[in-house]
Amino acid sequence: MTASLLYIDPGTGSMLFSILIGATATLYFLARAAILKLKFLFTGKKGAADTSTHKYVIYNEDKRYWNVFKPVLDAFEKHGTEITYFTSYKEDNVFSAGYKFVKPEYIGTGNTAFAKLNLLSADIVLMTTPGLDVYQMKRSKNVKHYAHLEHSTGDSTMYRLFGIDYFDSVLVTGSYKEKDIRYLEDARGLKHKDIVSVGCTYLDVYKEKMEEIPPEEKHIFTVLVSPSWGPSAILTRYGEKLLDPLLQTGWNIIVRPHPQSKISESAMLDRLTEKYKDTKNLIWDYNTENIFSMKKADIMISDFSGIIYDYTFLCDKPVMYVNSDMDLGPYDAYDVPGRSPWQKTAVHKFGIELKEEEFNNIAQIIKAAGDSEEFKKQRDLNKAAAWEHQGTAGEEVYNFMVKKEEELLSLKNNTSLQEKSKS
Repeated sequence: MTASLLYIDPGTGSMLFSILIGATATLYFLARAAILKLKFLFTGKKGAADTSTHKYVIYNEDKRYWNVFKPVLDAFEKHGTEITYFTSYKEDNVFSAGYKFVKPEYIGTGNTAFAKLNLLSADIVLMTTPGLDVYQMKRSKNVKHYAHLEHSTGDSTMYRLFGIDYFDSVLVTGSYKEKDIRYLEDARGLKHKDIVSVGCTYLDVYKEKMEEIPPEEKHIFTVLVSPSWGPSAILTRYGEKLLDPLLQTGWNIIVRPHPQSKISESAMLDRLTEKYKDTKNLIWDYNTENIFSMKKADIMISDFSGIIYDYTFLCDKPVMYVNSDMDLGPYDAYDVPGRSPWQKTAVHKFGIELKEEEFNNIAQIIKAAGDSEEFKKQRDLNKAAAWEHQGTAGEEVYNFMVKKEEELLSLKNNTSLQEKSKS
């Protein structure tokens, strides 16, 4: 009897462990925020505080997200609606875009940026940065509404733990994501947030850009290897075992490492770069935008990286995936029992599995892969589900923000009327 009373099932144990980690992290960063505020108080450095009130604010943490926000900024510019754009990237394209109604400002990086954002006064703040009220970025008491804009068509539960829990709204790329977000809200006792499908802003941008890229005059069959990062990713896990037989085909092989690999796995990349430095048919792609490599490629090989969906939806060409055991422990998906993330299962429907024992035979495997009507059908179905509002995402986000501002204003007016009636 005692043993049964003390038993905690794995799902509940995982949830309790997740909550413990989140609570510890929150306490840590709350303490850091308090120290930071005291520092401002005693040193007289008031510059981080923004005393002006903004109606609409966008925060861009990195140069990678310019294409995510550009369609939204274009919509605000088109409608003549002013918006403040804070960026942590000094060379942000916004400064040369010639906008009249978009008011850009560089606010530094790291704690410098967080100090300003944590004391911000605004009606609506839109960002791609996850972890609001979990890590350094805290909710400002003077911000009425925080909106998270997704920058991937992949599953919404593939954020690090509690990544979108404390936003007031999440703007998703497809309606299929709502079910799992609601499950986590109920399981964690969270208030239901607004979940609005707006499409995928950066895919709208990439589609236009790719259409402008001229075809190659002399095209050589090209394979794009585009992995995720970490111990389960194919470049880290297999390295030469995959690349050697690919290069022996004589085809053009483009390897596009995940941006995080340069930070977390630089030793691995340095080793491979040195080994293949004289290999003429190998191209390393570190461009900010992946569209040029995707345009050239006839087939992609990946693992669980979200670029599979970029390539599939934009290029409508075959993909091959190497099944890897991804540790879901650090992600919200771990707390959704009995279900694999969409981005791990969808590729099985339109992609071709490449097994490790087939690497040495990879030329024949790729030649035989080809395409099929069933793969084409599945690509179309998954594209329709994960990338809604194609071509109009910027307008959809703009409409949401304007409508939300009207709701906030109406709420404020109703509150004022109620207070007057009481007095």
